[in-house]
Amino acid sequence: MKHPYLLKSLFLLQVLFLVNACSPADEAAGNEFVSLNFTVDASGNYLENFENAFKNSYSAEEVSFPDGTWYFDEALLGTLSSDAKNGSQSVRLRGNGKISMNFDLTEGADNVSLSYAKFGKDRNTSFSLYFSSDGGITWQQSGSEILVKNKNLQSQSFPINTAGNVRFEIRKTDGTSERLNIDDILVEPFSGVVPGPGVEITEDYESGSKGSYAAGTVDLLTGTWFLDEALIGSLDNDRKTGTKSVRIRDYGTLQMNYDVTGATSVSFDHAVYGTDGASSWELQASEDSGASWTTVGAAQTTSATTLENVVFEVNFSAAVRFRIVKLSGSGDRINIDNFTIGGTQESSGGGDTGGDGSTISGEVHFTMGNPSAAVTDINFPNNYLLEKEEYVMSYSRDKGTANWVSWHLDEAWLGEASRQDDFRADSSLPAGWYQVEATDYQYSGFDRGHLCPSADRTLSVDDNSNTFFMTNMMPQAPNNNRIGWASLESYCRSMLSGGYEIYIISGGYGIGGDGSNGPADYIANGNVQVPSNTWKVIMIIPDGDDDVNRVTTSTQVIAVDMPNSQSVSSDWTLYQTSVDQIEAATGYDFFDLVPDDIEDVIEATTGSL
Repeated sequence: MKHPYLLKSLFLLQVLFLVNACSPADEAAGNEFVSLNFTVDASGNYLENFENAFKNSYSAEEVSFPDGTWYFDEALLGTLSSDAKNGSQSVRLRGNGKISMNFDLTEGADNVSLSYAKFGKDRNTSFSLYFSSDGGITWQQSGSEILVKNKNLQSQSFPINTAGNVRFEIRKTDGTSERLNIDDILVEPFSGVVPGPGVEITEDYESGSKGSYAAGTVDLLTGTWFLDEALIGSLDNDRKTGTKSVRIRDYGTLQMNYDVTGATSVSFDHAVYGTDGASSWELQASEDSGASWTTVGAAQTTSATTLENVVFEVNFSAAVRFRIVKLSGSGDRINIDNFTIGGTQESSGGGDTGGDGSTISGEVHFTMGNPSAAVTDINFPNNYLLEKEEYVMSYSRDKGTANWVSWHLDEAWLGEASRQDDFRADSSLPAGWYQVEATDYQYSGFDRGHLCPSADRTLSVDDNSNTFFMTNMMPQAPNNNRIGWASLESYCRSMLSGGYEIYIISGGYGIGGDGSNGPADYIANGNVQVPSNTWKVIMIIPDGDDDVNRVTTSTQVIAVDMPNSQSVSSDWTLYQTSVDQIEAATGYDFFDLVPDDIEDVIEATTGSL
């Protein structure tokens, strides 16, 4: 056993507790006493699995476990099927909830690990781990804020390396109504061993994808990175050692959104993009998880058209992260590759939030497939993939509208946020492309018709606001948009209360619609093409997991093809057709991740509602 002194100490505490518990008053009451049963694993590590207590409300109060008392605020012990857990229950937090140890572990800590997951179908949330060496008077964060984006339990390890008394606190950090589960906190007592000389970590940017300069995060092998006015380039003019490198333009930033423990050097390759002019930049470091930054060394200039390596000698012993900030050369671009940190102990987290970044991920909306194999590549301007957290789309530069928009809908997407009505251009489009403005449809006789509806995204103000990008609009005849289309949207939402979740793909095809001012092929001075038809493909399945593998030949699928005209009926069911028919009209392949033998059946069926 690695830590016999810990077991001995815990045993003596148990004996002392039992002696005090056996008072004459207790004996008179029937010789009852409370047993203090510390939970220790086979290696002598402290383990709390949250099994031996009860709390079923979010109210702030202390909770007594066999090993000591914890303070729960906006937290409870969850036992529902939606609670991710290893036993019969786990901690569930909401809002700005936290759980805090009200006692110390006397042997310090080398490392803390725990399990975490989203609650049920809730959306992404985040948390941080803190520790205190002075009885909870002051707290220090360990590692980075952790993004929770999986409903199955994930493991996370935090370096502590602290001797003496120590206690821990977990804080939910985003303040939203999204919930998360925590289970199985394991603390390895301090070994007294000073960390070794460290290892070298290299990020080559080969595992990620980001095709626009819009601010957003990218999950890479080393952790999550934040790119602003930067993308991951794979063109011939991108200087790189593999197939990809980072391309930064204007005054952009390439930033780690996670910490490493210690560093003695930072090096990377850099060059100008193509034949662009020279640009200056600097390396910066943060020791407070991105709250503040200091410059490392002197500002540098990139002027070579082939990759050159630069090395910065640094001296960090605790948690640190780095970023590159471009300082000049507006319009000129540089490439960065093979970002290497020497003399570090380990990554402390791969957290997806913190600093300036915000997560952009549309993964759930691709569950049933990518109908046109859209890619985020400017070489495919009329099948250009745009990902929002709320939906994904294939955008056509030449049409000025989306080819299709795809989104997942269940009750977790719905809340109390009001309609924002903040129609605006989408600045995430590639540089040089026309950005359709909020006023471009004005006096055209066509509505700014949502593809992903505003009412399908009411969980938060941000969610609703993001449905008002003009890339999510198409010109719809007012009667089409406000009557038949709106009725179909309402029908989809009505299905959710019956225990269903829905996958929806929507778009338009053809040229020329009939608006309130009469027929038109184009509006906005020719920048926006008016479709002749508007269509939706809808799959409805019971709530559950592993959605693709739950699709059967009996799964309900609805396909609607509606003329973009003032003469449409309010009864959308009159326009039902088959998925096969819409595929024939558009050239897209819907539900391509569903097994072919099932896909063939459900796509040939015409709904009977």
